[in-house]
Amino acid sequence: MDITIHTTFLPHDDPDASLAFYRDVLGFEVRSDVGQGRMRWITVGPAGQPDTSILLAPPAADPGITEDERRTITEMMAKGTYGWILLATPDLDDTFERVQAGDTEVVQEPTEQPYGIRDCAFRDPAGNLVRIQELR
Repeated sequence: MDITIHTTFLPHDDPDASLAFYRDVLGFEVRSDVGQGRMRWITVGPAGQPDTSILLAPPAADPGITEDERRTITEMMAKGTYGWILLATPDLDDTFERVQAGDTEVVQEPTEQPYGIRDCAFRDPAGNLVRIQELR
């Protein structure tokens, strides 16, 4: 079997703020931006990796969820417990400094973890946890 990761999903509640974070702070390319207002589906991805993308989407747009589920999603996003992603970089210190300079919420400064990795963490504008590991 030959399977790759093509696109993963992260929710947004402010498409412009999310776009600014992923494009301007992390340096991702914008691959598509469809919809209007707060109902936008934005696909971004790292430069040089055209086959890997993140879809930033309005989570409450799914017609198959109930109003209670929409409220739960909104509450979880506000707490930062709904979505997260793990990224990697060869230079964690430089990446941390650049992301921190983007006026983002720092969750964890670069730290050597007891399980053998060094990483840091931020929250994106929607509250999603963005962990960045150092490639070794």
